[in-house]
Amino acid sequence: MNQPLAYVHPEAKVAKNVVIEPFVNIEKNVVIGEGTWIGSNVTIMEGARIGKNCKIFPGAVISAVPQDLKYAGEDTIVRIGDNTTIREFVTINRGTKANMETVVGNNCLLMAYVHIAHDCIVGNNVIMANAATLAGHIEIEDWAIIGGLSAVHQFVKIGKHTMISGGALIRKDVPPYVKAGREPVSYIGVNSVGLRRRGYTPDQINNIQDIYRELFLRSRNVAQAVSYIETNMPITAERDEILTFISNSQRGIMKGYLKNS
Repeated sequence: MNQPLAYVHPEAKVAKNVVIEPFVNIEKNVVIGEGTWIGSNVTIMEGARIGKNCKIFPGAVISAVPQDLKYAGEDTIVRIGDNTTIREFVTINRGTKANMETVVGNNCLLMAYVHIAHDCIVGNNVIMANAATLAGHIEIEDWAIIGGLSAVHQFVKIGKHTMISGGALIRKDVPPYVKAGREPVSYIGVNSVGLRRRGYTPDQINNIQDIYRELFLRSRNVAQAVSYIETNMPITAERDEILTFISNSQRGIMKGYLKNS
């Protein structure tokens, strides 16, 4: 770790086998786990909690204060899990008093120029492509893939195993297992390829597709579709997860595909 051209605050807790390249700046109240590599010109500010075996590429800024005028200097953190890769010029802001932390899970890939704002929660195995941007208070569940140049509105929730097209403007919640695209963002199918890769059976995938046909491709509103699904569709873990997601949605879910759009 002895890199004479890097600055590491004496109160920072950095594991012995962390590799720190030249011109890195690590402030106090930082914890970095074993096996992590930190590229040149990375800035890690107060409140960062970084796990094991992460890779942080040049120019990234981790745990800067929130870009939120309500932030009043409260002692908040950024928590990053193990085996996560953070590419060039990614910015991750720490939390505010709303949640007190911003969280990125294990095994994530944040490509160049990604921005994650205050109080976001990003699950495990999430991929965010180049320049994808999260406003504050967003939740992204496990295994989601967010296309490059996408922008996500504050307080939106994106379900697990979703795939969002590049350049998307995401203003509504995106339920699990789907692909979303077009403008405005709408349902364009089930992420069947991703689900197969992650061990979902053909029967599970077919059941998910049947549920979303009723939700998005019939002439029903969301309440009518939910009632139909509850009454007529077989009870499965995936069905219940979709219904729970819709029930808990605060912003409402995205629309089905509009043929005339």
